[in-house]
Amino acid sequence: MDLFAEFRTLVVSRLEAAAGSEAAWLRTVAVERPKSDDHGELSTNAAIVAARRLGRRPMELAAELADELRLDTRVQDVDIAGPGFINFRLKPMVWLNVMQQAIEAGSDFGRSILGDGRKVNLEFVSANPTGPLHVGHVRGAVFGDSLGRLLEYTGYEVAREYYVNDGGAQVDALARSAFLRYLEANGRTVAFGENEYRGDYLVEVGQDLARRYGDGLVDKPESAWIE
Repeated sequence: MDLFAEFRTLVVSRLEAAAGSEAAWLRTVAVERPKSDDHGELSTNAAIVAARRLGRRPMELAAELADELRLDTRVQDVDIAGPGFINFRLKPMVWLNVMQQAIEAGSDFGRSILGDGRKVNLEFVSANPTGPLHVGHVRGAVFGDSLGRLLEYTGYEVAREYYVNDGGAQVDALARSAFLRYLEANGRTVAFGENEYRGDYLVEVGQDLARRYGDGLVDKPESAWIE
């Protein structure tokens, strides 16, 4: 059960009678939770969106839509606020029924066929391999995975692209840069080219390599590092 979608359908069907079902602006009609609980449990901008298109006064149209909503046996009360927002509350039994459905459906509660099997290619993370990892990369992984699960939950067929970035020109440049920092840690004078990475984070890498291998790798060709 999606109460927001159900009441949006109710409101839009009322407007379609005057505007026609092909009116593109109908897509901007929303039924959502108000910013403040004092304004009710559900709110719609239908009268504000439709008034100008239909040549009507927002408050007048809002009053008509409010009367339509009052006819629904699930609605407890309806108010009109501001320039024509319609705020309404539902009877407690409606929410109790939702709770019962949630208990019965378990992990399938809220699952839908909204996506209708449409294919979605989802790319996420692709952490830059040439710099330090940070919490933002973790966030990207969690966000991307969660978005993929939500899309599947609502009926989409999801293909995930999680780039590892463990090869290619960037990684070659990283290997050369680490080698230069290693030479530097062994007292050699080095010169970085345009395509090398000069970040301080590689200084520690070079020093660690020098501690591990001394100067035993100094004469090793760069091509071996890259390979």
